[in-house]
Parts: sequence; structure tokens; C-alpha cells
Amino acid sequence: MREARRGVLAVQLIRPVARAVPWRALVAGGVPGLLAAALPRLAGDDVTPWAGVTALRAAALCGALGAAFLLDDPARRTTAAVPVRRALRHALRYALLVPLAAAWWTAALLLVPQEARPPAGDVTLEAATALALALAGASFAVRRRGSGRPGQAVAAALVVAAVLAPLLSPPHWALFTVPDDPRWADGHGHWTLLLCAALLAVAVCCAEPVRRRTLRTLRSPSGTSGPSRG
Repeated sequence: MREARRGVLAVQLIRPVARAVPWRALVAGGVPGLLAAALPRLAGDDVTPWAGVTALRAAALCGALGAAFLLDDPARRTTAAVPVRRALRHALRYALLVPLAAAWWTAALLLVPQEARPPAGDVTLEAATALALALAGASFAVRRRGSGRPGQAVAAALVVAAVLAPLLSPPHWALFTVPDDPRWADGHGHWTLLLCAALLAVAVCCAEPVRRRTLRTLRSPSGTSGPSRG
């Protein structure tokens, strides 16, 4: 019975949640991503596998930057008082995003010429990890600070990470190799670990924070202490 009520409540919340999603931010990330994926076609017959994988990585970053704004909600301090758990509110936003992101990524893959296209499964793993990291950052900001607009800070952090990761990641992790590199398979094993860690962070941060009541103590002239009644 309780599960049925939750299902009905989720259906009722789809429309208001969809209205609250910052669609413009998602489009602002998705359109440049598709343009980046289409760039190798400008090279004509001279396109290389390096150009293909680099274009798709740029597209994945653009998509993640847009997704960083998914949890933006200026009215969060008001909606936090409604009798609906944060996990459900966030899950509905994720559910609206995932099918659109899948269709968008399929289009990005098809825009890259076939001769330069990297293995679809492996490069999709990279894109999913970037998306999960963006959502984890936004979820953490909401849980930690109750931020109404975490997207801007998370997007800036993603850009910094994208610049520094190729420089600072351990060489044996081989995260940013090309398909003909013998370390390609090992590197995507590490991408899988990153994806699992990011998804775990999303799940943990979606839970409502436990607020502990703290008791202040007053020290009496005799040296004893007791709880404050103020």
C-alpha cells in the first residue's frame, strides 16, 4: 500500500518538477556538445581517431557542464518544507534527464565519422562518468550547504578538473588515451571505478541530512554543568 502511494505521489510530482528543471542550462550545454562532436567532419578524409575521441570527450564535458545545473532551484528553501523526501525530488529530475541525455549522446556519436569514431561503449562510459561527477557535485552542494544554485560552482570545478586531470592523473591510470593505445582497456577499467564512486556519492547525497540537536551547557558557580534552557 505504501509503495502504491509513493508511485501515485511520484506521478503527481512529475509536472511541477519538470517545470522547475533549468532546461535552458541543459540546452546551453547540449548544443555546443553536438557542435564539438561534429567538428571532425570538417577535416574530410583526413580525420583521425585522435580527433574523433577528442571531439566526443569535449562533447561529454559540455553535456556535463549543462547537467551541473540540473538541481538548481531558487525556491529550494521553500520546497524543502514539503512532505516529500529529497531522494524522490532528485530522482524525478534524474529520470527526466537520463532519456534525453541518452538520445543526445547517441546523436553526438553519430555525428563523428565512422572511421574516426572510438568504441562506442568505452567512450560512453567516459561520458557517463562526466555526467555522474556533475550530478555528484551538485548533490553534494545541496546536501552540504542547501545551495539553491549549485550549478555555477560545480561547472567551474568541472572545467578546472578537465584541465588538470590529464596533467595530474597517475600515468598508469591511462584515462585519456586513444583507441589504438595498448592501455585503452586498462584505462576504462579505471573509468568504471570513477563512475561507481560518483554514483555512490549521488546516492549518499540524495539522502536527507541528519540534524543533531546540540545542547549548550551552563556552568554554575559551584562548578557543575547542565543543559541550557535558553
